[in-house]
This record gives sequence, C-alpha cells and structure tokens, in this order.
Amino acid sequence: MVINSKTSLQEVLEIIKKEGKTVGLVPTMGALHDGHLSLINFAYSHCDTIVVSIFVNPTQFNNASDLEKYPRNVSNDTEFLKQHNPKTIVFTPDVSDIYNDKVEAESFDFGSYVDFMEGEFRVGHFDGVGSVLKRLFDIVKPDKAFFGEKDFQQLMVVKKLVKITDQDVEIIGCPTSRNEFGLAQSSRNFRLTDSELKVAELIYRALSKAKKMFDNNSIKEIETEVENMFEDEPAFQLEYFSIVKEDDLIPTKTKEPKQNYRAFIAAFLGEVRLIDNMALNY
Repeated sequence: MVINSKTSLQEVLEIIKKEGKTVGLVPTMGALHDGHLSLINFAYSHCDTIVVSIFVNPTQFNNASDLEKYPRNVSNDTEFLKQHNPKTIVFTPDVSDIYNDKVEAESFDFGSYVDFMEGEFRVGHFDGVGSVLKRLFDIVKPDKAFFGEKDFQQLMVVKKLVKITDQDVEIIGCPTSRNEFGLAQSSRNFRLTDSELKVAELIYRALSKAKKMFDNNSIKEIETEVENMFEDEPAFQLEYFSIVKEDDLIPTKTKEPKQNYRAFIAAFLGEVRLIDNMALNY
C-alpha cells in the first residue's frame, strides 16, 4: 500500500491502532537496497505493522550537490518493497506534507553527540535529521522506530531527540547489514563502479583491524595503523578515523575500564563519501 498524504496515512493507521496492532516506522530517503530490507525485516520482528517512509529530506544536506545527486526512484523503491514485504505501508510525502511552507531546520541541543565526526564535518546535518524525524513521529505516531547502526551517531542523536521533544516512541537500533566482503550496505554504493566497490572493502578491513588491535595496543597505535592502511590506497582519501566512548561519542586517546568503545570512519572514494563504524570491545 502506497500512501502519498499524511491525512490518508493517519486515517489508515487509526484503524490499525484501534485493532490493537503495534506500528513501527522505518524512515528512509529511498534508493532502497538489501540493507533496508534487513532493517524492515528486523522491524517486523518487533511490530505488527510497518510504515516505511520515503522522503529525501532537504534540510539535512549541508552540500547542495549531495542533495542534487542523491538517487531518487520512488517507483523502483515501491516495487522493491512490494516484492519483498507486500503488506508494508509505504509513505511518500511531498515537502509541504512535512514542512508546510517553511522548509528549514530547527535547532536542537544534542550535546556532545554532534560535536565530532559527522557533526563536525557536516555542520547542521543533525538539526536537519532531527527536524524531519520530529515531524514524521508526529504524523505516524509509531510505537517503535528503527535505525541501522551503520549510522550509529545518528542513532544516538535520535534517542536524544525523543527525550528533548518528549515523544512517545521507542528507538531501536538494527545491526549493520554488510555484503559478503564486509562493506556496509548504503545507497551511496550505487554510485561506485565494480572496481571501486572492491576498493571500498578497505573500510571494513580497517575497522576490523582496529577491533583486533584494541585490547593490546594504544589508541595512538591503532590510529597510526589505520592511517597507514589508507595511505597505501591512493584511491581513498581518509576524512577522519575516531575512537570514542559510546556514552558521549567524544574521541579519546585513553582507555578506561568498564567503558564501551567504538571506531568511526569517513573517507572519500573518488567523489563518493562513505562512512562506517564498529564496536571495539564487545
């Protein structure tokens, strides 16, 4: 079922909720792939009905070129979902449904969650994410919403968002979906050639190396090793590699007991920017 307007969606969901069924939301910007399918299937293990939103959100792009190049094909996306999850409700709003006549991001205090990594290199990005999700949560009023851990920083931001806005929705993270060589599934992968896809596997190898080294090496030694791996691959330009404590997402140079650590990475392969992350000590 494909629904284009928020009014129509709310009418359908009202009936579903009156039947006592739980509703889950999987927000997407389209260009759906197997990673999205994994997330949707995961959501179905928690909820009776799943709404997949497809909306390319203009307020979370700090680079107009990225917004312009973002792949859009709603007909392909809806057909993909129809083949794999025919009972899924697909919500395809236009900009006015989400923002009315004022297309701009709100400002949120996400604290240290947005001071580094994506927050540092994509200034304003998370305000845009928060703005669209606040509105989607208001429209759908889901019991649970699902986000992939490939965007772990975003997952933490969304959990903070529902506290700030006092919205009654449980945020659930889903393990990163990877191809057979470990590369995280991403809509940006569609922009890579077959040879570039092979080179892109370096990101997973670097994260795996960091995880393997974590117990017995200093953070500085791990950072040096990862940086050397990227220096040996001239097709890649490493933007950042950071090891952070999960509770605050602040990069650290020391390891403390009883703390969970995670490595984050962003790198350009040609004009395509790829990100990934991995838990290091659990």
